[in-house]
Amino acid sequence: MRRLTVLVIATALIVPTTAQAMTVAQFLAKAKALQAQGALALLSPDAELIKHEVAAIRAAYTADLRAARAAGKTPHSCPPETGKPKLTPKQMLAELEKIPVAKRGMSMKAAVYAYMKRTYPCR
Repeated sequence: MRRLTVLVIATALIVPTTAQAMTVAQFLAKAKALQAQGALALLSPDAELIKHEVAAIRAAYTADLRAARAAGKTPHSCPPETGKPKLTPKQMLAELEKIPVAKRGMSMKAAVYAYMKRTYPCR
């Protein structure tokens, strides 16, 4: 069951699409509901929503970094140039769970950007 959820979220990290402006609370609720569904999670419309949300954030983040570098500005954060930052779906959920409940109304994009800034600060 956990493997299936990890697979759904891992797929989301690969497929780019448009943002749904989901909050952290909404994302976590959908992810937990998918975990509870087990194998049926792949058939859930929420699996697609999660995939689209993560893919859109990843595409926006990458575009923002490229735009800053092209403009000669310091980017938001500085992940390694070679390879891709390693954030597994399990790690992502764990990071989101660390956000206090009172702050989970923030967008997923804001949460991911904050994580990247903490993890890969520019020096």
